[in-house]
Parts: sequence; structure tokens; C-alpha cells
Amino acid sequence: MKHPSIGVEEELLLVSATGNPLPRSQAVVDDLPDLDVTLELTRAQVEINSPVCNSAAELHQHLISMRSELAGAAHSEGARLLAIAVPPAGKAAQLVTKKPRYREMAEKFGLLAREQGICGCHVHVDVPDQEAAIRVSNHLRPWLPALLALTANSPIYLGQDTGFASWRWLMWSRWPSAGPPPYLESVEHYEALVAMHVAVGTAMDEQMIYWDVRPCSHLPTIEVRVSDVPLTVDETVLLATLSRALVMTALDAGDLGPTLQPEILRAAYWLAARDGLTAGGLEVTTGELLPVAEVLKRLLQHVGPALQQLGDEDLVADGIARALSDGNGALRQQRMFREGGDVIALTEVT
Repeated sequence: MKHPSIGVEEELLLVSATGNPLPRSQAVVDDLPDLDVTLELTRAQVEINSPVCNSAAELHQHLISMRSELAGAAHSEGARLLAIAVPPAGKAAQLVTKKPRYREMAEKFGLLAREQGICGCHVHVDVPDQEAAIRVSNHLRPWLPALLALTANSPIYLGQDTGFASWRWLMWSRWPSAGPPPYLESVEHYEALVAMHVAVGTAMDEQMIYWDVRPCSHLPTIEVRVSDVPLTVDETVLLATLSRALVMTALDAGDLGPTLQPEILRAAYWLAARDGLTAGGLEVTTGELLPVAEVLKRLLQHVGPALQQLGDEDLVADGIARALSDGNGALRQQRMFREGGDVIALTEVT
């Protein structure tokens, strides 16, 4: 049986020796004409786009190589490349990339756009058609807070410990078209919501529908966008494999998915962003507070058959166990910061 292919976009941050965002993205991208690396909204961000992959091992190999090449190009331009989701130092407002689209965003959305130098990780999973993407989106909604907690990597912002595992999520949620996707009844329902956002000016076009899961506007995929960029490639591959297994599980279900109380889902997100792996998480169908290890155990059980089909049970079980024992990027950053260590060195890609 052919399993859905996957691909990953990782947004990474260019900084100076002291950790301030460094607007050198155009020069870095120009140094790598043969690598699929692109510009982002601010001039201190770059994005690597993996090839389409059919296995976790293949994805891991590509990401290791691409991160390394990008780090070398950054170094040659006097920059350090960080796998971190918010700037660890400097000022909030940044220079916007000199592209017509990004300039228009800055004009229409002001400081919201100029402060958007934050880095996420987007996982693309192949789906048969848009109708299937709508069903998958509904089925993934209950598990998005767990994915956010697992890969949170943005507690230190502009020299401060924010007290949140994912400060990026707080910043990102300010966009009117961001956050958990609504429960979608059909393709027509999705199209009507997109048209509404464009008509009233809360989005310029379909590409600015920033929900944490969305049908991709230009590829035959569903895009899982909830995560901070993880600290390590192993964590990115863990996220991608879980996303793939969730999509497979949703496709096998064949129905429109569970409805959820929006307030419970929002509370689950907020707890995941604040606490990451350090406290409890909500069971979003009931509002019950559970230890985060139990939430992740239930996630594993939910996608168990899909992981078995992929042969990735050990990869995911080991990855979750490692995150719970050693900490994710957020925990490692907070420990380093509170001990007076170098968060920039911890997060630097080499």
C-alpha cells in the first residue's frame, strides 16, 4: 500500500554574534542557487523546503544536509543560523523583505507584520483531493495542542524569559486568520470563509489563511502549521511523522470528524503554549485536565495503526519518551537562560 508522501518547510533565523536579527536573507539565499531555500516576511528569516519524501529516514537525511548548507552560507555572510522560533535579542520590529507581497502586507497590517520575525515548521502531507483535506482538518483539530506542546521552542524573546514555552504562538495568534481551524462542513464552507476574509480585508488572499491546519492553496496537500520550528532535526522528523500518521488515521475514518467546543480547544492551546511539556494538557473532547504524558500517550494510541503501517512506531515512541525525559527546545532554552548560559549557542545550527 502506498502511503502519503510528506515534505517540510522550516523557517530559521539569521542573527548577529550577539543574537540580534540580521537582515542578510537575500545574500544568504543568493549564495545557495541549487538549494530550495526562500525568503520570508522579514529580512532576518530564511526558509528551507525539503523535497517530497516517502519515509522518515529520507526526510531526516535531507533536513540535516539542508540545515548544514544553509548554516555554512549564513556564516559566509557574517550571520549565525538559529533553529529558534522568536528572536532571542534585539528589537521587536524588523525590516520587511523587499518583495511586493511583503511590502503590501506591511502597509496593510503595520506593526503586526513588522514584528512577525517568528519561525514555524510546516508539514505537508499528500491527500487525494480538497474534500479529503477538509475532513482531515476536522480530525486533526483535537490533537493540535499536543503537537504544539511537544515541539515548543520559543520561551526567550528579546532577552526575556516570557514564561511561555511557545511565545511564538502568542504572537502568531494576533493574526485574524490564524489559530485553530474552524470546523469545516464542506469544501464550499471552506471557500466561503476564505472569500469572507478576503472581502473584508482580514486576509489579502487564500495564502494568508494561516490556520494551524489548512488545505494548501498550491499543492495537493494538507498543511500542518501549528508548530514552532523545532530545535533539532530529530524533533522535526517526529512532528512530521506524527502529522503523517494523523492524516492517515483521519483518511481511514471516512467521516467529517468530531465537533469541539471552541473555548475548550482555545484553552488547550493556551495551556500548551504556556506549559509545553512541564504540566498538564486538556482532553479537548471533555475539558478534563490530564498530565501531558497522558495526552501524548493517547495521541500515540490514536495513531498507532498508522505508525505500524509506516514502520515508525519505535521512532515516535522513542522521540516522545526523549522529549519527556530530556526536554524539548523550550525546556532546554529555559534551563540555559536561567543558569546564565548561552541560548544563542544552544540553538545555533552548525
